[in-house]
Amino acid sequence: MSVHSEIKKITTETLRKMKFDKEKITMLTAYDFTTAKMVDAGGVDAILVGDSASNVMAGYETTLPITLDHMIYHAQCVVRGVERALVVVDLPFGSYQSNPEKALESAVRIMKESEAHAIKLEGGKEVEESIRKIVNAGIPVMGHLGLTPQSIYQFGTYKVRAKEEEEAEKLISDAKLLEELGCFAVVLEKIPAALAATVTKSISIPTIGIGAGADCDGQVLVYHDMVGMNNGFSPKFLRRYLDLYTEITGAVSQYVKDVKTADFPNQKESY
Repeated sequence: MSVHSEIKKITTETLRKMKFDKEKITMLTAYDFTTAKMVDAGGVDAILVGDSASNVMAGYETTLPITLDHMIYHAQCVVRGVERALVVVDLPFGSYQSNPEKALESAVRIMKESEAHAIKLEGGKEVEESIRKIVNAGIPVMGHLGLTPQSIYQFGTYKVRAKEEEEAEKLISDAKLLEELGCFAVVLEKIPAALAATVTKSISIPTIGIGAGADCDGQVLVYHDMVGMNNGFSPKFLRRYLDLYTEITGAVSQYVKDVKTADFPNQKESY
């Protein structure tokens, strides 16, 4: 039997079952083949090709500038590196908000051109028709509520969302709506832990938190933040598992020194 046939692929149904079985779901971002290969080998359940690529890969301040073509390119790279994890791709800003037909067209392009497994989009009631259209076309949709970075200029801040009762109630009703519309999971970003726990209990689809406490059904982090490549970003919710910024800059400095002093390459490293 080949190694490939032994690998049990994660599907949207796997994630639903994990919630039912009370097994936590793990998710990380990836934007390229090499990273996706490592993240998948590390055993995560899902990989998000996030529009955060706009920040960490392209150096923009917000997620707004990244295009659908960019997202498809990153998704293609990731899919080629993955054997087990479910690959979810963000619909970027402007590719789904204006009308449901455009939303479906964007989602179809991602699925066809990248061979990813699902798409993710931000918002609740305001994108109801877009979600309905995409789900009806047979494309799995992951929702995203709470802090929705594509709406940053509307909110004007990256602070915790839904602290006030009115916004909290809307978030709960949006989460229930996403479930009704057929979304298979929902990301809850930067909301009070108690609210995230309430949402998680009130819907049958998995919740995946980022800065939303331990009661969500799963957690997601940006890979570059988690491994410490991005040293200028230290939100309260982030746990750094490595300090790659220091390691890599140190290695590069050593390489520069070795070449300058003619220590590299040595005799063993020459033909």
